[in-house]
Amino acid sequence: MKLLVVEDDREAAAFLVKGLKESGHTVDHAADGRDGLMLATTERFDAIILDRMLPGMDGLAIVAALRASDNHTPVLILSALDQVDDRVRGLKAGGDDYLTKPYAFSELMARIESLLRRGAGGKTETKLRVGELEIDLLARTVRRGAAEIELLPREFRLLEYLARNAGHVVTRTMLLEQVWDYHFDPQTNVIDVHISRLRQKIDKGFMKPMLHTVRGAGYCLKAA
Repeated sequence: MKLLVVEDDREAAAFLVKGLKESGHTVDHAADGRDGLMLATTERFDAIILDRMLPGMDGLAIVAALRASDNHTPVLILSALDQVDDRVRGLKAGGDDYLTKPYAFSELMARIESLLRRGAGGKTETKLRVGELEIDLLARTVRRGAAEIELLPREFRLLEYLARNAGHVVTRTMLLEQVWDYHFDPQTNVIDVHISRLRQKIDKGFMKPMLHTVRGAGYCLKAA
């Protein structure tokens, strides 16, 4: 999943972003309300994790602005305000769920997955299909036909990105930025190694390959 975290507390944000990335997700972070709203309205996210008390713009104001602009991305509000009236205000403002601080990371992940299962009115994608390849974004499982394929977290992120761009060439720069969160070329063969491992897992034993190298351009995943 591609997630947006809007949290001004540096330590809390670092903990949350690290945990989400280790779980295999792509994460963007904003440290104040105005930057959070800008990201939420200019990029597509599967869910937003939003602190309520933020500099620049309050979390509830952000949710209200999103809903007023017909943006229905699921929003999980995080807050130290734990009274019933506080939770009611958060939900009435347009939040989909409300989790009080301190929280268990496992509960936060369960709540995000629950939001995505609800589908935000059917608009949230929970499975990707490319030919006979099926990727379940919630269960984090991959199947090609009847065969179940076990992937490591980074391999899963790589395959998800390729699947979201199925039929199109993705460049090394795109993969470095979207899968590894690098905005520079580390001058290593990390992409080649992961592509090779992924190709072994999704193509080995099948008549036709799905993962292709486009010389001088990048890589392409397409139906066999």
